[in-house]
Amino acid sequence: MKPTRNFIASHVSDIPKSGIREFFAIASTMKDAVSLGIGEPDFITPWHIREAAIFALEHGKTSYTDNRGLKQLRAEVSKYVARKYSMEYDPEREVLLTVGASEGMDMALRAIINPGDKVMFHEPCFVSYEATIRLCHGVPVPVSTPAETGFSLDMNAVRKAWVPGCKAMIINFPTNPTGGVVDKKTLEELAEFIKEKDMLVISDEIYSNLLFEGTHTSIASLDGMKDRTIFLHGFSKAFAMTGFRMGYACAPAEIMEAMVKIHQYAIMCASIICQEAAIEALRNGDSDIEQMRDEYMTRRDYIVGRFNDMGLKCHLPKGTFYAFPSVKSLGLKSVDFAKKALELQKVAVVPGSAFGPSGEGFVRASFSTSYENLIEAADRLERAVAKMRRKK
Repeated sequence: MKPTRNFIASHVSDIPKSGIREFFAIASTMKDAVSLGIGEPDFITPWHIREAAIFALEHGKTSYTDNRGLKQLRAEVSKYVARKYSMEYDPEREVLLTVGASEGMDMALRAIINPGDKVMFHEPCFVSYEATIRLCHGVPVPVSTPAETGFSLDMNAVRKAWVPGCKAMIINFPTNPTGGVVDKKTLEELAEFIKEKDMLVISDEIYSNLLFEGTHTSIASLDGMKDRTIFLHGFSKAFAMTGFRMGYACAPAEIMEAMVKIHQYAIMCASIICQEAAIEALRNGDSDIEQMRDEYMTRRDYIVGRFNDMGLKCHLPKGTFYAFPSVKSLGLKSVDFAKKALELQKVAVVPGSAFGPSGEGFVRASFSTSYENLIEAADRLERAVAKMRRKK
């Protein structure tokens, strides 16, 4: 006899599936579809990094590592963060190697959130933030970042959104899905606000290497913020290592100890082969990042120009590999636009509503695909938009 009870936890069943994966899955079943849906570099992981993984495997490096990760890699992370972000972390007590930056986010929230604690985050945002907060029995507190500000952070909106019980704030600059950034002055104001409210910051800086203009500043590097910040980064975007699933977290020792405690029971350790590859990436991968970033910038300029030419207003993202054009002029919901783009011209984009209510009226188009694919996608979208306008 089949069970009659519902065994699924309510806080899990209430969470929707990823809106990104939904449209990617549909597009993957369509012949000749062009996808601008998944945020994954089309570049193959640079050979010298792949070679390091092959070398490790050939030399029998197939064991567990320390829960925190290889000592050698933690030392490299510490040196890299000091060099790139002007922050000093003890590799023995303040660095953890994770299975992607996403695991780092999960560990960070699980380590600090009690049931009912509130967590702020700016929106539109990566699809997992609100879901992960809820899975930790926290209460999400979104802060809207409108297109009029370039999807940057407005401190008036932050102050207005804050409510008693807010324990932490998640920030992600440059931002997925908008490519928005935050200037140092605003970051300094946010730091003062965080200290005033006695909060923590979880700073997801996975796209910080893909900044097209200006200089990136980590909030953890500001005065008095290192002890209040959990710094997350990884190898997927900058080094085109998505399948390696390698990330890292840097945090004050007492917070890191709690994160490691969860990590050792949930994961044990990241793959040793992938950790060996990550050592090579940090030591010798700067030029790889520069080459890929230059190509992304060329693609960005092209696709943003095409969106604006077809009447879909699109700001110029200052980082990441995402464009976030508005479809409001068509009078369509973002999910309806995405469905029609697939139906009419077999082009996959992600509805902005997948990234929270603030994303409604926009769609995310990844330009981490080839230039040729972007041309084809833009041509198809132009035809689809023309048909949508005629049917208004």
